[in-house]
Amino acid sequence: MLKDLGWGHAPRALAWAGQCQQQQKVHGTWMDLSHRFSKEELALLYEEVLYTILHRLGKPEQQHVGDSQELYSYVQKAFGMDAEEHSVIMQQVMELESPIYCLKATVKEAKGILGKDVSGLSDPYCLLGIEARSQEPAHPDHRKRMKAVVKDLIPEDQIHRTQVMNQTLSPVWNETFILEFKDVETASFHLDMWDSDVVESMRHKLGELTDLHGLKRIFKDARKDKGQDDFLGNVVVRLKDLHCWNDQWYQLEPRTETYPERGHCHLQFLLTHKKRATTSSRTQPSYTIHRHLLQQLVSHEILQHQAGSTSWDGELSSHASTVLYLHATQKDLSDFHQDMAQWLAYSKLYQSLEFNSSCLLHQITSIEYRWVQERLKPEQKAELAESFQSLLTYGVSLIRRFRIIFPLSVPRSTDRLQSLLRVLVQMCKTKAFHELCTPNPDLPQMVSTALKSGTTEWFHMQKQHLKPMVKSIEENSKALFKLLLEVIEDLKQCQKIWNKLFTTNLKLNIFSIAYLELESLVAEHVQEQLHKVDSSMSRPTAESLFDLYRKLQELYQMKDSLPSRDGPLALSNFHQWFEEALPLWLQKAYTTTLERAQRAIQMDQLKPYGYHKHSTSTVDLSTCYAQIMTTWQQLNWPDPEKAFMIMVNLLEDMCKISLMYCKLIKERAEALSLSEQNEGEAANKLCIVVNNIEQLRLLMLKLPLQLDWAQLEQRMKGIIDPQQIQNALHNQLDSTVACLDHEVQDVVQALATKLEKGIARHIQELSSTSDTQKPEDSIIPLMKFLESELQYLNEHLVQENFKSLLTLLWHHTLSVLSAARGPHVPSVQHCQRLFCALKSLELCFHAEGCGLPLETLHSAAFQALETHLALCSATSRKLIQKYFRNRIQQQVGGSPSPIPHPTLAHRPCLRKCGISPPPSQSWGCWGRFCHSVEQERTQCIPEDSSTSWYPKTPSEPLPGPVHPLHDGDKGSILILVPHCPAGHQLREVRGRDRQSSVPAFGAETPCGSAQRHQPHPSGLQRLQRPLRAAHPGAPARVPRGGGPDHPVQEERAAPPLRRSLRLLDPPREVPAGGGLSAADRV
Repeated sequence: MLKDLGWGHAPRALAWAGQCQQQQKVHGTWMDLSHRFSKEELALLYEEVLYTILHRLGKPEQQHVGDSQELYSYVQKAFGMDAEEHSVIMQQVMELESPIYCLKATVKEAKGILGKDVSGLSDPYCLLGIEARSQEPAHPDHRKRMKAVVKDLIPEDQIHRTQVMNQTLSPVWNETFILEFKDVETASFHLDMWDSDVVESMRHKLGELTDLHGLKRIFKDARKDKGQDDFLGNVVVRLKDLHCWNDQWYQLEPRTETYPERGHCHLQFLLTHKKRATTSSRTQPSYTIHRHLLQQLVSHEILQHQAGSTSWDGELSSHASTVLYLHATQKDLSDFHQDMAQWLAYSKLYQSLEFNSSCLLHQITSIEYRWVQERLKPEQKAELAESFQSLLTYGVSLIRRFRIIFPLSVPRSTDRLQSLLRVLVQMCKTKAFHELCTPNPDLPQMVSTALKSGTTEWFHMQKQHLKPMVKSIEENSKALFKLLLEVIEDLKQCQKIWNKLFTTNLKLNIFSIAYLELESLVAEHVQEQLHKVDSSMSRPTAESLFDLYRKLQELYQMKDSLPSRDGPLALSNFHQWFEEALPLWLQKAYTTTLERAQRAIQMDQLKPYGYHKHSTSTVDLSTCYAQIMTTWQQLNWPDPEKAFMIMVNLLEDMCKISLMYCKLIKERAEALSLSEQNEGEAANKLCIVVNNIEQLRLLMLKLPLQLDWAQLEQRMKGIIDPQQIQNALHNQLDSTVACLDHEVQDVVQALATKLEKGIARHIQELSSTSDTQKPEDSIIPLMKFLESELQYLNEHLVQENFKSLLTLLWHHTLSVLSAARGPHVPSVQHCQRLFCALKSLELCFHAEGCGLPLETLHSAAFQALETHLALCSATSRKLIQKYFRNRIQQQVGGSPSPIPHPTLAHRPCLRKCGISPPPSQSWGCWGRFCHSVEQERTQCIPEDSSTSWYPKTPSEPLPGPVHPLHDGDKGSILILVPHCPAGHQLREVRGRDRQSSVPAFGAETPCGSAQRHQPHPSGLQRLQRPLRAAHPGAPARVPRGGGPDHPVQEERAAPPLRRSLRLLDPPREVPAGGGLSAADRV
């Protein structure tokens, strides 16, 4: 039957609610929860409603139905009467005596009336009554009768009078009168307002005089009869123009046009019945009949609602509203009794039909607003108290089974439960509940108890529903897993949805109540099912137990949302129930990862994966490791010591898989290279292999952070020695990473070996290049080879491996260049080619900071090779210049720089020229290569050896005879020869090559020769001026002889080394004033 009433969406509710005719015990009393009436009761109620429609009064409201036939048809359907039953009862109603029609008129107040007294005020009162005959507006006597006063139209015994309100223009009466009439079509209501006139002395009237208008009233009163009242206005209303209930302001009409504006009067009308002839009206209270009528019509409305009873919001149709409105007005039910009748009807219907309880909130609020206990009879109080207790018990029973009654799968379930809670809370707060229901029940305590018992019932129902057909450990584990799914989902709903409703209305934490109940029930049930589990379980059983462990862990972790708790929970040591299955779980993780890694390597074609430089097998292995990390996080073993052992096992497994991966991926690369028989493809495979291993190495280095070893070590404090943690975890990881580094270096070395042959071949070709070819052109093949190979490797190797490869190639290149210079003395052109190759390779391997850093490039071997090649490729003039400068620095106290040391090839030439070679220990090593050789030579010594040179701005007196400077490249000797008595002349004596004879030292050439060997005269003057400035006390030295036949005598003022270096120094300008700088003075 409940299903017919709209409960089809909640089949489980039928099991506990039962049929509508069932009895329920409320506080020890049995009461009928059915809204149905017996056939006799229904017939009497139908008679009542037909009588109400037949004798309706007043104009229908806009929202009501005006056609009586429509109302008859509606109530016939609502009461389930067939045509014959309707005709019989209708005939009986028509034979009943008509009721006495009454107009309940209430004179409330008036405003803006005329002031008839001398004081400008009035003493108003009203006369009112019903005129039985009424004229139509078109009748000739209508206007005359409208102007007539009540005394002239209505018999004196039917006239009603209000009290006199003294001295006011806004009187307030609030007096109600019952006026009977027979025919609503002909009757009219009349009201006259008068100013009461009491006989007063002239002196009293003059005392109240305030203005000339008052004096005029005195003269007017003197002309009228003593004690005659003044007319203030009247109101005439035809009853057939009234609604059942009217409340409005009416304008007071004058009898003459002297004062048309006479103010307004506030009247309220209600058309009612007296002495109704129906059986129900004679035997039952009006509000009881009205409540029964409400029950019947609301039941019909709910049944007709398309969306089902639970979504009905209490809004009645216009037909039902019209019938109930007519009955309430005809029975003259007060607002309080109407609210009470509605409350009794709706609260009882709610226990049967389960519609939306929001409509109850309006009635209980209205009862609280209008509650006056003295207006209720004892039987009414008992009936209201019974409705309170019945609804409270029923509402708590719904809350106990809220998971079934208000399922979230049904729309607006949360709104319905919230509405019920609000109704119960509001009902328990009302004055009526506290006065009628003693002792007052504790609603929060009742609801808390109901929630606990309801949660237990729901758990056992779910356990019974999910009970496996076959009783085995595996099936029991699956059933427990499903049960935990339901429990966790229910707790999440309690926490996210239901908790807000109960906290807002009752200050109850339903999540805390449900969790504490379910947690203990789950712990007891799981322990009962797992007591037979041992280490001999099968693999599927272990997997099902792992799922069960995770769900128990999730359930236990929800304890953090509890506001507070006393003592440990039943699930505190749940992990101990699964210790037998733990080794199987770890073995499963290892074997699964190993199989996936092997399968990934077998399917890997060693090609770049997308935009990455590693292949697919590394991606698969990363996924496998991520799964192991997830397993560790899912386990989250509470016991710290056991958790440490789990971590050690997982790390060992990952290290084994990593080393196995290195071995298999290299075998896979070798197999693919053999099948393709292509040297370039083999290099490609090696690049992918080294990138894969490097990616794996990086993955292993991230393990401490991803597995949160810091937290684990924090938990291990005081339990396990830190050194043991270091040995078991960090050392093992470092060892594995070192093995991976070694594997990377082996593969990089293999790639480097393939390139070393090409580099050695190109450097050998460079060494054998003809001396006529420029060094820049000779290194082009080598640089093209490196450019193509290194560009390819840079694209296919990750940055770390590429730099490792560059390091190996750089060291190999340096060794090849060192070997290429040979054991014998090389030619200058050969050294220049090698030096140019070295500097170009340095730039190539540095690559503007993108390659190897300069610290790596400038190794000891590089510096030694660079120094050797720079000296071997430099001219003798440059070497001697460096040597002299170093000696000057030693003389002024500076730290000496490496001294260029002439090779054995230069010493014979020096001896031939008459120059004593300096001792070997004073020459040092060869100077560094200078990029600006040509620029320095231009500034210091002219490039063309055929041109005699001299210092442009000498800074000190010329010394005595100097040794000639030997140019190793051209075999020429530079000497100072006398030119004139005032100075020296630097001459160049050309010699032949090293095999030819060299002119003796001191040989002269004619001064008058046409060769450009003599200095410009101004140069001599510039030379002598700074000499004198440097030695102002010394007499000027003028060479003996003034021509080419008189050689210049030696001067021993300064060491020969400084004299010679001064000749090689770059030109300086003389400071203003003829003085010398500090450097020149030194």
